[in-house]
Amino acid sequence: MSRNIAAGVFAAVLIAFCGTAATGRALAQTAAQAGTQDSGALPGATGTQAATSSATPYANQSMLYPGEDFHLAPGDLISVHVFMQDYVQTVRLGSDGSVKLPFIGSVPLGGLTVRAAQMLIAERLRAGEFYNNPEVTIQVLDTVNGSVIVTGEVHAIVPVSTERSLREVLLIAGGLPATASHTVKIVRPGMAEPIVVDLGTDLAASTTANLPIHPHDIIQISRASVVYVLGAFQHQGAVPLDQAAPLTLLQVAALSGGINFEGRYADLRLIRTVGSERKVVKVDMKKVRDGRAPDPLLQANDIIFLPTDEMKATLKSLGTGGLIGLAALLLTIHNY
Repeated sequence: MSRNIAAGVFAAVLIAFCGTAATGRALAQTAAQAGTQDSGALPGATGTQAATSSATPYANQSMLYPGEDFHLAPGDLISVHVFMQDYVQTVRLGSDGSVKLPFIGSVPLGGLTVRAAQMLIAERLRAGEFYNNPEVTIQVLDTVNGSVIVTGEVHAIVPVSTERSLREVLLIAGGLPATASHTVKIVRPGMAEPIVVDLGTDLAASTTANLPIHPHDIIQISRASVVYVLGAFQHQGAVPLDQAAPLTLLQVAALSGGINFEGRYADLRLIRTVGSERKVVKVDMKKVRDGRAPDPLLQANDIIFLPTDEMKATLKSLGTGGLIGLAALLLTIHNY
């Protein structure tokens, strides 16, 4: 009886083991097929290449690798790689359009497409009997000839092989700082007048930022408009207007360090240019501060002037010692 039970248990274990082994073989075969399909989808992409590509210090790979129809020109920075071989070179095309590569020396690539350049290098390596059937891959890492220049408040050279949106180019260049105007000009070769684009207050949501940008365009970003602060403020000068957010009178007073002791709060003057005419509006700063009057929104080139109370200015100029002496003098006169 016990021998029959033991035999049954042994048979069950044997069947389970065989099933597991078969399942394992099936899974291994499926994984191998999947691996073969993956390797066919990305020819020439080994694990080493993937690691190298991810470590490349260029932000937008799809932009910087424009494809095999891209024409190489002097100044382009390229990476040359021979598939399954320890042959990786990063070189820049010289002024004559040629590059110097190991084994084969100087190779003229200027004016060739990426595809034609790959075939030429492969042929040179094959003719020199360095490799039997080399598969050469060229990646364009940087191109001055297919780039866009951003100038003004933002300085950048953004590689553009065919076409990118204005938003993408500006974001790659670092975005718009607070000092930048949101109205930009695009100088395009062949066009007599620049393209003027108003991006509005939000670059991310702007529909005009979808404008296509082509190679050789120049994007001019001017300084944002300013308001001028004069008179009894802690700091005088120009305060930039951030077009992403409105600026009020109280805010510009705070940005200027606040109002000094000698300022005539009730006699602030807001000088605004309308067309070719200047208009002066008097504002009671104390009422604005206390919420009893609206806080006016400022416009480009507004001048905020806060006059000085002469008596307060004189007292301020005396300093602490002078004030004590004046108080003693007044007390003496009063007692006399």
